[in-house]
Amino acid sequence: MSLPDLFRSSVIRNLVISILALQLVMLVGTLGYHALGDGRYTWVDCYYMTFITISTIGFNEVVDVSHYEYGKLFTVFIGIAGIGMMGYVLSTFTAFVLESDLNMEWRGARMRSRIARMQGHFIVCGVGRVGSNVVNELVATHRTCVMIDENIQHIESCLEKHPELGWLHGDATDNDVLIAAGVKAAKGLFAVAQDDSQNLVISLSAKQLNPNLRVVARCHEVKNVEKTLRAGADEIVSPDYSGAQRLVSAMVRPQVLGFLDEMHKSSEGLRMEEMTVPDNLFGKTLSNINRKSNEFTVLAVGHNGKNWTFNPQSGYVLNPGDILMVLTTPQGRASLEQGLQSTA
Repeated sequence: MSLPDLFRSSVIRNLVISILALQLVMLVGTLGYHALGDGRYTWVDCYYMTFITISTIGFNEVVDVSHYEYGKLFTVFIGIAGIGMMGYVLSTFTAFVLESDLNMEWRGARMRSRIARMQGHFIVCGVGRVGSNVVNELVATHRTCVMIDENIQHIESCLEKHPELGWLHGDATDNDVLIAAGVKAAKGLFAVAQDDSQNLVISLSAKQLNPNLRVVARCHEVKNVEKTLRAGADEIVSPDYSGAQRLVSAMVRPQVLGFLDEMHKSSEGLRMEEMTVPDNLFGKTLSNINRKSNEFTVLAVGHNGKNWTFNPQSGYVLNPGDILMVLTTPQGRASLEQGLQSTA
């Protein structure tokens, strides 16, 4: 944790200053008693004399200054200054405990250091009702993510379920917050704040910082969809529209919907995943991929998301830019990715 991160909080800064001021009083007291004692007392005796004076413990005086008029005044000065500094230390420490939520600032500084080392992760901007479910899905499929929210209670709620998650307490429309979340090294970003205008600004800022970043944004109002796409979002999702589609599916294809629900509830993290075939697999077949048949099932192969071939056979010849649509677990996805790389 760097010094700039440490002193970012005024509460921590005041606490450190108060402790240093108290130590300064102790130093002045020690030097003063040593001088008043004409070297007859050790440094430890002088330090101890200062401590019992400012702490009002009331033990017998170790350094006898009763025959010095200025010595008595010096003791009064050290007592007043020391008691004042000790009160200031206690008050700032109490403020630190209450206002920083038991060292939240320190936790945040350590988290920023951890996020700085991440690569290929996902950023979730807003972890309310929708964003928290996005986080749950990313965790279920073993994907690394960082969540950003201005409401610390939303973050704490997610951390109760997933204490290992990366997080930042701040405004996701702020470029500095996005940079701290590792937007330049991230794989994707979810703009799922409550307000459409916020999601528009988040999409615009994220794309400016990392043009290669894939951005999926939440949008309630249809009139804001085109604006958000122009701002940089690659995909728009409307909870109202998606909810309507689900209602229709529940009515006309209940078994299909039930199967998808059970798949998402699976403790094994079974999901539909997509994989882009590397260019240097051109001319090879599906059978060349090093895999176990029980780890995943290739449901379809499409070229650039079009012209889908469903249930392809092992002899299917792969082309550059082909996308594999597979049903797999997180472990199977990792095995397939490794197989594609090793074959390539």
